[in-house]
Amino acid sequence: MAALALLQQFRFGNIRVFIAGVRCVGKKTIGAILAYRLGCRFYDLDEEIERFFKTSMERLGNQFLTDYSFRSEAARALMHILGHPESRNCVVALPASGLMGPYLRALEKSGGISVVLADKPENILNRITFYDIDSHPIEKRLTEKEKLLYLRAIKKDITYYRKSYDRADLRIDISGMLAEAAAEKVQQAFIDFLGNLNKAGPRFRNLSIG
Repeated sequence: MAALALLQQFRFGNIRVFIAGVRCVGKKTIGAILAYRLGCRFYDLDEEIERFFKTSMERLGNQFLTDYSFRSEAARALMHILGHPESRNCVVALPASGLMGPYLRALEKSGGISVVLADKPENILNRITFYDIDSHPIEKRLTEKEKLLYLRAIKKDITYYRKSYDRADLRIDISGMLAEAAAEKVQQAFIDFLGNLNKAGPRFRNLSIG
Protein backbone atom coordinates (compact mmCIF):
# COMPACT_ATOMS: atom_id res chain seq x y z
CA MET A 1 0.00 0.00 0.00
CA ALA A 2 1.36 3.46 -0.91
CA ALA A 3 2.51 5.79 1.86
CA LEU A 4 -0.34 8.25 1.18
CA ALA A 5 -2.93 5.48 1.44
CA LEU A 6 -1.41 4.31 4.71
CA LEU A 7 -1.57 7.83 6.14
CA GLN A 8 -5.21 8.06 5.07
CA GLN A 9 -5.82 4.74 6.83
CA PHE A 10 -4.31 6.29 9.96
CA ARG A 11 -6.39 9.47 9.73
CA PHE A 12 -9.68 7.74 9.08
CA GLY A 13 -9.10 4.66 11.19
CA ASN A 14 -8.43 4.28 14.88
CA ILE A 15 -4.68 4.29 15.40
CA ARG A 16 -2.78 5.90 18.25
CA VAL A 17 0.99 6.36 18.39
CA PHE A 18 2.58 6.29 21.84
CA ILE A 19 6.09 7.74 22.12
CA ALA A 20 8.21 6.34 24.95
CA GLY A 21 11.79 6.81 26.10
CA VAL A 22 13.87 8.06 29.00
CA ARG A 23 13.63 11.63 30.24
CA CYS A 24 14.96 14.33 27.90
CA VAL A 25 15.32 11.98 24.92
CA GLY A 26 13.05 14.30 22.90
CA LYS A 27 9.60 12.67 23.13
CA LYS A 28 7.62 15.91 23.44
CA THR A 29 9.41 17.81 20.67
CA ILE A 30 9.56 14.91 18.22
CA GLY A 31 6.05 13.73 19.11
CA ALA A 32 4.59 17.18 18.42
CA ILE A 33 6.33 17.37 15.04
CA LEU A 34 5.19 13.84 14.19
CA ALA A 35 1.58 14.69 15.06
CA TYR A 36 1.76 17.75 12.80
CA ARG A 37 3.14 15.66 9.95
CA LEU A 38 0.44 13.03 10.44
CA GLY A 39 -2.29 15.65 10.74
CA CYS A 40 -3.52 14.49 14.15
CA ARG A 41 -3.72 15.69 17.73
CA PHE A 42 -0.73 15.62 20.08
CA TYR A 43 -0.82 15.02 23.83
CA ASP A 44 2.06 15.33 26.28
CA LEU A 45 0.97 13.02 29.09
CA ASP A 46 2.93 14.89 31.78
CA GLU A 47 0.99 18.06 30.92
CA GLU A 48 -2.30 16.16 30.72
CA ILE A 49 -1.69 14.65 34.17
CA GLU A 50 -1.06 18.12 35.61
CA ARG A 51 -4.19 19.46 33.92
CA PHE A 52 -6.29 16.52 35.13
CA PHE A 53 -5.17 16.74 38.77
CA LYS A 54 -4.66 20.53 38.79
CA THR A 55 -1.20 20.29 40.29
CA SER A 56 2.39 19.74 39.17
CA MET A 57 3.90 16.31 38.61
CA GLU A 58 6.30 16.75 41.52
CA ARG A 59 3.61 17.88 43.93
CA LEU A 60 1.38 15.02 42.82
CA GLY A 61 4.19 12.51 43.18
CA ASN A 62 4.93 13.72 46.71
CA GLN A 63 1.47 12.50 47.76
CA PHE A 64 2.39 8.84 47.17
CA LEU A 65 4.73 6.47 48.95
CA THR A 66 5.69 4.42 45.88
CA ASP A 67 6.19 5.00 42.15
CA TYR A 68 3.63 2.28 41.44
CA SER A 69 0.90 3.98 43.47
CA PHE A 70 1.69 7.27 41.72
CA ARG A 71 1.47 5.64 38.29
CA SER A 72 -1.80 3.95 39.25
CA GLU A 73 -3.32 7.35 40.01
CA ALA A 74 -1.68 9.18 37.10
CA ALA A 75 -2.94 6.54 34.65
CA ARG A 76 -6.43 7.96 35.25
CA ALA A 77 -5.41 10.99 33.21
CA LEU A 78 -4.25 8.75 30.36
CA MET A 79 -7.53 6.85 30.36
CA HIS A 80 -9.37 10.17 30.46
CA ILE A 81 -7.75 11.56 27.29
CA LEU A 82 -8.01 8.21 25.49
CA GLY A 83 -11.74 8.28 26.19
CA HIS A 84 -12.17 11.45 24.12
CA PRO A 85 -13.34 10.99 20.48
CA GLU A 86 -10.65 13.42 19.27
CA SER A 87 -7.96 11.07 20.58
CA ARG A 88 -9.02 8.36 18.13
CA ASN A 89 -6.05 9.32 15.97
CA CYS A 90 -3.31 10.94 18.02
CA VAL A 91 0.31 10.95 19.13
CA VAL A 92 0.96 10.72 22.87
CA ALA A 93 4.33 11.45 24.52
CA LEU A 94 4.58 9.16 27.55
CA PRO A 95 6.60 9.50 30.77
CA ALA A 96 9.76 7.43 31.07
CA SER A 97 7.70 4.74 32.82
CA GLY A 98 5.00 4.83 30.14
CA LEU A 99 5.32 1.17 29.21
CA MET A 100 5.05 -0.10 32.77
CA GLY A 101 2.20 -1.19 35.04
CA PRO A 102 -0.99 0.92 34.98
CA TYR A 103 0.14 2.98 31.99
CA LEU A 104 0.82 -0.15 29.97
CA ARG A 105 -2.57 -1.65 30.83
CA ALA A 106 -4.29 1.53 29.67
CA LEU A 107 -2.36 1.43 26.37
CA GLU A 108 -3.18 -2.23 25.79
CA LYS A 109 -6.86 -1.58 26.42
CA SER A 110 -7.02 1.37 24.03
CA GLY A 111 -4.86 -0.12 21.29
CA GLY A 112 -2.14 1.63 19.32
CA ILE A 113 1.47 1.49 18.19
CA SER A 114 4.24 2.07 20.75
CA VAL A 115 7.51 3.67 19.67
CA VAL A 116 10.62 3.95 21.83
CA LEU A 117 13.14 6.69 21.03
CA ALA A 118 16.75 5.80 21.77
CA ASP A 119 19.77 8.09 21.87
CA LYS A 120 23.27 8.13 23.31
CA PRO A 121 23.48 9.19 26.97
CA GLU A 122 25.82 12.07 26.05
CA ASN A 123 23.25 13.49 23.62
CA ILE A 124 20.49 13.19 26.21
CA LEU A 125 22.67 15.02 28.74
CA ASN A 126 23.03 17.93 26.30
CA ARG A 127 19.22 18.26 26.21
CA ILE A 128 18.63 17.96 29.94
CA THR A 129 16.21 20.55 31.38
CA PHE A 130 15.30 21.44 34.93
CA TYR A 131 12.01 22.50 36.51
CA ASP A 132 10.95 23.79 39.90
CA ILE A 133 8.32 22.08 42.04
CA ASP A 134 5.55 23.78 40.06
CA SER A 135 6.93 22.63 36.68
CA HIS A 136 8.35 26.03 35.73
CA PRO A 137 11.61 25.74 33.76
CA ILE A 138 14.69 26.98 35.57
CA GLU A 139 18.23 27.77 34.44
CA LYS A 140 20.96 25.59 35.87
CA ARG A 141 24.60 25.49 34.87
CA LEU A 142 26.17 22.12 35.54
CA THR A 143 29.69 21.72 36.80
CA GLU A 144 31.82 19.00 35.25
CA LYS A 145 31.25 16.88 38.35
CA GLU A 146 27.47 17.36 38.08
CA LYS A 147 27.57 16.43 34.39
CA LEU A 148 29.22 13.13 35.29
CA LEU A 149 26.59 12.47 37.96
CA TYR A 150 23.70 13.21 35.60
CA LEU A 151 25.32 11.14 32.85
CA ARG A 152 25.53 8.23 35.27
CA ALA A 153 21.85 8.73 36.18
CA ILE A 154 20.84 8.73 32.50
CA LYS A 155 22.70 5.48 31.90
CA LYS A 156 21.02 4.01 34.97
CA ASP A 157 17.60 5.02 33.63
CA ILE A 158 18.35 3.45 30.24
CA THR A 159 19.22 0.18 31.97
CA TYR A 160 16.25 0.34 34.36
CA TYR A 161 13.64 0.92 31.66
CA ARG A 162 15.17 -1.34 29.00
CA LYS A 163 13.02 -4.36 29.83
CA SER A 164 9.79 -2.35 29.62
CA TYR A 165 10.92 -0.74 26.35
CA ASP A 166 11.39 -4.19 24.84
CA ARG A 167 7.58 -4.34 24.78
CA ALA A 168 7.40 -1.53 22.22
CA ASP A 169 6.41 -2.18 18.61
CA LEU A 170 9.19 0.02 17.26
CA ARG A 171 12.55 1.16 18.59
CA ILE A 172 14.00 4.15 16.71
CA ASP A 173 17.62 5.23 17.11
CA ILE A 174 17.73 9.03 16.79
CA SER A 175 21.39 9.47 17.79
CA GLY A 176 22.79 12.77 16.55
CA MET A 177 19.60 13.77 14.72
CA LEU A 178 17.79 17.09 14.87
CA ALA A 179 14.12 16.98 15.89
CA GLU A 180 12.72 17.40 12.34
CA ALA A 181 14.91 14.63 10.94
CA ALA A 182 14.09 12.37 13.89
CA ALA A 183 10.35 12.94 13.40
CA GLU A 184 10.70 12.14 9.71
CA LYS A 185 12.52 8.91 10.58
CA VAL A 186 9.79 7.94 13.04
CA GLN A 187 7.08 8.74 10.48
CA GLN A 188 8.73 6.58 7.82
CA ALA A 189 9.18 3.72 10.29
CA PHE A 190 5.53 4.11 11.27
CA ILE A 191 4.41 3.95 7.61
CA ASP A 192 6.60 0.89 6.98
CA PHE A 193 5.21 -0.72 10.11
CA LEU A 194 1.61 -0.18 8.99
CA GLY A 195 2.46 -1.60 5.58
CA ASN A 196 4.04 -4.70 7.09
CA LEU A 197 1.05 -5.14 9.41
CA ASN A 198 -1.23 -5.12 6.38
CA LYS A 199 0.92 -7.82 4.77
CA ALA A 200 1.83 -10.00 7.73
CA GLY A 201 -0.99 -9.43 10.21
CA PRO A 202 -0.84 -8.49 13.91
CA ARG A 203 2.00 -10.88 14.77
CA PHE A 204 4.42 -8.53 13.03
CA ARG A 205 5.85 -6.68 16.04
CA ASN A 206 8.96 -5.41 17.85
CA LEU A 207 11.16 -3.85 15.20
CA SER A 208 14.37 -1.97 15.90
CA ILE A 209 15.26 0.83 13.47
CA GLY A 210 18.92 1.86 13.60
